[in-house]
Amino acid sequence: MAFDAEAIRAEFPILSRQVNGKPLVYLDSAASAQKPRAVIEAMARAMEQSYANVHRGLHTLANETTDAYEAARASVARFINAESVDNIVFIKGGTEAINLVASGLGATIQAGDEIIISQAEHHANIVPWHFLRERQGAFLRWIPVLDDGTLDMEAYKALLNDKTKVVAVSHMSNVTGVINPVAEIVRLAREAGAVTIIDGCQGVVHLPVDVQAIGADFYAFSAHKLYGPTGIGALYGRTEALASLRPYQGGGEMIGVVSMDRITYAEPPHRFEAGTPPIIEAIGFGAAVEWMSRFDRAEIAAYERKLYDRAVERLAGHNWLRIIGEAEEKGAIMAFTVEGAHAHDVAQILDRHGVAVRAGTHCAEPLMARFGITSSARASFALYNTEAEADVFVDALVKAHSLFG
Repeated sequence: MAFDAEAIRAEFPILSRQVNGKPLVYLDSAASAQKPRAVIEAMARAMEQSYANVHRGLHTLANETTDAYEAARASVARFINAESVDNIVFIKGGTEAINLVASGLGATIQAGDEIIISQAEHHANIVPWHFLRERQGAFLRWIPVLDDGTLDMEAYKALLNDKTKVVAVSHMSNVTGVINPVAEIVRLAREAGAVTIIDGCQGVVHLPVDVQAIGADFYAFSAHKLYGPTGIGALYGRTEALASLRPYQGGGEMIGVVSMDRITYAEPPHRFEAGTPPIIEAIGFGAAVEWMSRFDRAEIAAYERKLYDRAVERLAGHNWLRIIGEAEEKGAIMAFTVEGAHAHDVAQILDRHGVAVRAGTHCAEPLMARFGITSSARASFALYNTEAEADVFVDALVKAHSLFG
């Protein structure tokens, strides 16, 4: 489908509203993207016409809902070029996906084993590994971040050794937008015998993703950043990698046989989907990736980067502005600080102009510390933003600075 930003905007009902008397300029998609009618209507239709619990019923509504739920799994598998639908586990989101893997790997981690992560990670890809540090005696080893926001790959190579058991990095930083060379990171980790997991929560939104080409054991992402609903996401796992994990939760659906003296488990992915799943949300997730699949992903990435570049060019020469992470290989995310102003104050003033940005640590405190700041504001561009909105953002930011100057 030809890319037409204005036509795409018309598919998002919320983008027509006003905030503080101004047209909404939504630049907070890295936190959670807005939803197109295709997603809203798919979820409403499932509730209005054929809702029932999945897998265990034999009546018509149960069969229709099960078919829709499993069709969503197939859509997600195609979207990232997974080998099979059985490589896709539905979970609450990227955070639970990483926790599932860390919990499953916990049985294999011994005192003295090493887990490599980077200074650029979201807390969701830090805290679960700290659990293994606290509980199993593992050591966390950190890939340094260079001044432009890229990872120090030479330092990474030096960290790898026969004690390295896990390498967990993001595909794309949620703060700087820097795109990491994940295929190379995975290749080097595999040579060292380590398990690899990629946090793809930002990467899958802004980049064409082929999990087979990347080669990681696991790839995790959330639906709500991908124009889908909250409360649902996906964990991709290679067949052997998923089979090696112990179950994360116990209950219905994830079992084979249960008796008073023994239990067997279902095969993946159902082994990791205990209890009634987020059925409506999964259907919405499937609708979101089908909606996204209409477009050329590379064209979207180029368009979003064009918006980012327009804002950066217009802000050039303003020495009161600091952009965090200015690598060439990055997506359309701008984290920034304004001299003499707290990020929260900047965000509130921008909101008066109808511009929605995020402010705080962005769940990435080690990265904030690396750049010597306690917080930043963040504008994240999406396929439904326009050049005019990029200009509104720049003008509002200049006016915000004038209030602090």
